Amino acid sequence: MGHVNENPNDSYSITAPGAFEPAPDSRDRRRSRRKRAVRARTLSVKRLSRLDSELTRELRARLDALRPKTRGECADGPRPCPHVSCRHHLYLDVSPRTGAIKLNFPDLEVWDLPTSCALDVAEGGATTLEDVGGILNLTRERIRQLELSALARLEALGDLLALRELIDPDFCP
Repeated sequence: MGHVNENPNDSYSITAPGAFEPAPDSRDRRRSRRKRAVRARTLSVKRLSRLDSELTRELRARLDALRPKTRGECADGPRPCPHVSCRHHLYLDVSPRTGAIKLNFPDLEVWDLPTSCALDVAEGGATTLEDVGGILNLTRERIRQLELSALARLEALGDLLALRELIDPDFCP
């Protein structure tokens, strides 16, 4: 019988009946690996007391006054962006359904992010799936799935607008 490698991180290939040896890394396997070893972490939010809720509203009002309102105000701002509560910031995501907070980079501080704004990435132009995956701490395959989903939504929106024009010729989007 062949030698079995005890390392659980190695992959195996069968070379003879009953014999195993580590399989060489294929190009696809190397390219699809995460750039970072640390995955995103989700934190569930417990219900706030009424006092906490009122304090949060006051704090949010103060912070909203400081935060840029348009891309023009934000484009020349400091980088990495200090406004983590902005919906375009890459440090965290908030689930609209549950309120859970997902830390995309749990091992980094906000000021350690190489790229902190999704709008900066979009302004950069065409980027490979692998590069976007590195920026968002996701795999290349997950980025491809998100791209297909977004394109399907845009196509459905286009179909909806065409249907509205059919029903109402005076409709102008």
